[in-house]
Amino acid sequence: MFSLKNGIVVSLNRPCRLGELNVLDGRIVPRNTMNGGRKVSLDLRGRSYIYPALINSHDHLQGNYLPAVGPKRGNFYLTWQPWDGDLKASPTFVERSRLSREELYRLSGYKNLFSGVATVIDHFPHEINREFLPLLPVRAVAEYTLSHEAAPNDLKWGAGIGVEHRRALKKNWPFVTHLAEGFDDICMGAVERLEKHKALDDHCLLVHCIALSDRDIRKIAGAGASVCWCPASNMRMFNVSAKVRKMLKAGINLSLGTDSSATGSVNLLEELRYARNLYRRLYGEELPARTLFKMVTLNAARALRIAGRTGVLDPGKLADLMLIKARRDDPFENLLEARPQDIELVVVAGRAIYGEERFLALAEASCGRVVVGSRTMFVAGDPGALYREVRRKLGFNKVLEYLPFEPEGKGRP
Repeated sequence: MFSLKNGIVVSLNRPCRLGELNVLDGRIVPRNTMNGGRKVSLDLRGRSYIYPALINSHDHLQGNYLPAVGPKRGNFYLTWQPWDGDLKASPTFVERSRLSREELYRLSGYKNLFSGVATVIDHFPHEINREFLPLLPVRAVAEYTLSHEAAPNDLKWGAGIGVEHRRALKKNWPFVTHLAEGFDDICMGAVERLEKHKALDDHCLLVHCIALSDRDIRKIAGAGASVCWCPASNMRMFNVSAKVRKMLKAGINLSLGTDSSATGSVNLLEELRYARNLYRRLYGEELPARTLFKMVTLNAARALRIAGRTGVLDPGKLADLMLIKARRDDPFENLLEARPQDIELVVVAGRAIYGEERFLALAEASCGRVVVGSRTMFVAGDPGALYREVRRKLGFNKVLEYLPFEPEGKGRP
């Protein structure tokens, strides 16, 4: 059990306040339940915001390799299929293939961890990721059903839209699929295709949703389905993004995802900034920082059907939390300005898995060390050794921007 005192606790439901956050048996608890037993108490001195740890609601963990792959300069894709061909013919794919699937998954776990993510969903079939998700330092959602794309020409993940959706209903899991990732006639008919399979409801997490009509948006809103926006990936591939302003006005539960780094941002903090800047450019107005915060916390938890467990810092919820230096008076603006170098601590279900050495009393006995900026940080596992092995296999000092450190122990600016 531990207590964080004099931290600024960030909430959507009440004003942010200087207070105490208590953790017992992996959950947030009221102060009066912390009697008895050995308790670690740390004073944050009003200098840190305590946020719910972030949730990345769309990633492809096997695909997080760099550099990114996209169309030739000045061109853009009509659908996802030409990109898939370009990826598999690219030097990035050839180089990536020299690493094991386990190494790629472990790298992706750290990609998410170093940006304050405690929970991520990997949009790949279970037969691909089942043995690797438990190895990650962060929580990887394993309870979902899926298709690749709601289209007849997709990659045939899962047992088919209807079967997978019925399974999601039975298990109370999300049904996750790309939807309308492109502009051809197949993409334009995506919502009708879900309706034909009786697979459009509040269990759906629909990713990308670029080519939706206003009527499609109304149908998705009426069904209670969630949409995951991946703006950096969409703009790189298609030079256009989902109609997020109309989706927000329609009341759709909108979350934010990185997609893989092969097309998207290097981490979720960068995706937050990209999303805000793109919204400003597209609509000539601001997307409130508070709204973006919801997209990577409570909205994402709702989309993944885990809002009963995480997404807010309320008693009874899992102790998934992130500490960031308080540089701005507004906590939501503070988050949007944060870089990996500003993260002070990440806790997943009460386990301190990454943080400054002043929080070492919360860490498990066996943890690695990395230098991020000018700070030595403890971290679950040994990402330094993983990074060194990647470089050894490749034969040169590969730089993966989502790892904010050098494996030899030097900080990266």
